[in-house]
Order: sequence, then C-alpha cells, then structure tokens
Amino acid sequence: MSEDRLWKFRKPEWMHSAWARNAGVYASGGLFSLAFYILLDAAVWSKRINPTDTHVTFIDWLPLIFSSLGMLIINSVEKQRLSADSFSYSGSGVAWKARVVLFLGFASLAGGMAGGVTVFVMKYVVRDVEWPMMGMGVENVVANGLVGLSSVVLWISQNMEDEYAYNLAL
Repeated sequence: MSEDRLWKFRKPEWMHSAWARNAGVYASGGLFSLAFYILLDAAVWSKRINPTDTHVTFIDWLPLIFSSLGMLIINSVEKQRLSADSFSYSGSGVAWKARVVLFLGFASLAGGMAGGVTVFVMKYVVRDVEWPMMGMGVENVVANGLVGLSSVVLWISQNMEDEYAYNLAL
C-alpha cells in the first residue's frame, strides 16, 4: 500500500464509471419526484377526502420549498471549487466563497427539514389530531427527508470522477 493514501480500502471500480454517475443522477431525480408526489398526495387527500378542519395549507408547503432551494444551492457548487485557492482558478478567495454558498445551501436544507418537523409537531401533534389526518404531517416530514436524501445522492454522483475525467493544468 502506498504511503500517500488515507484509507486502507480503495473505492470500487464501478464507482468510477459513467453508468454509476448516471444512475445516481436518475435515482436522485426519482427521490425528488417521490418527495413532491408524497406532499401532493397529502394535499389532494386533504382537499377531497379529509372530513376535519385540519388541511394542508401553504404553511405545509414552505418546508419543501426551502428544502428544494437548499438542494438547488448545494448542487450548484462544484467539489473542485471547495479547494480552489490553489493555482487552478484565477483570483483569490474562491474556496471560501464556495464554502459560504455551500453552508447557506445546507442551512436552507436543514431549515426545510426543521420546518417540516415543526409544522408536524405544532399542527398535528399538539392539537391531538387523529391518525388518518396525522398522516398529512408524517408525509410532510417524509417528503423533506427525501429531498435531503436526494440532495446527498445528487452531490455524490455529480462529483464522482469517471474514467473519462481529466484535468488540464498549465
């Protein structure tokens, strides 16, 4: 084993393929669309079938909006920009700007998840809502969790180096 390696085990060879990268991107899209479908299902059920006064309103959609915004911000930052204070990019301070933007994205993603849990607790648990209606709050939390998971899968798959990746340096 070479001395410049950090870990004992290497990444599997399939993680370097373009197939794995595409599969990760598609899986992330599937998770995101499943999250949107789950919250849309709760909203439609609330409007059409729900017999009580507890309904899905705009407040229930806000956490998903913030989670989606966080996902957009996180996945717009390239992994190479996080350590860009070398000679690869001209100008100074690229890395700390990328880190600040990445922090804001994670803060928005975490704020969306925390908002989903807060809406669930304040709207459904505190008011002692019974179970079929409690499912709307659970679906809200699950939808925000799926957006977070989708963001992680997309970040990993986009920053995967495949066998055709190369770096140009002068």
